[in-house]
Amino acid sequence: MTKSKKNHRSRNEEFLSQPHSFFYRLISSQRFLAIIGLVFLVIVIFPLARAYNQRRLVEREITDVKKQISDFENQNQELKELVEYLQSDQALEEQARLNLNLKKPGEEVIIIENKGAGVATVDSSVDESIGNLIKWWRYFFN
Repeated sequence: MTKSKKNHRSRNEEFLSQPHSFFYRLISSQRFLAIIGLVFLVIVIFPLARAYNQRRLVEREITDVKKQISDFENQNQELKELVEYLQSDQALEEQARLNLNLKKPGEEVIIIENKGAGVATVDSSVDESIGNLIKWWRYFFN
């Protein structure tokens, strides 16, 4: 029995003392293990980064859609209120006063003319007859 243990030890010692193959030295080197670790990390991190990016995009789209839903609900409420107003007698009377010159008995109608609007249209027609070069000259130097 002691003889078999002795043979076993001598085989280990022989193996350790012999020059090892290139493959064994490559696997046992720390650089190789570091490179294998980095490759493994890259293989794991890229899919995780893609999944995170896609999740972020989906969450952004969800918040945008929720905002649009909220805006549409507000717009829908405003349109409902407008429909209710337009169906009321008050809106009907207002439109009759503006478009059909409705006047109830006992009321006096006063018409106010805006004289400033006529002057503005005259000035705009004068500006249209002046060339662009003169307009730019006046813009920068007057």
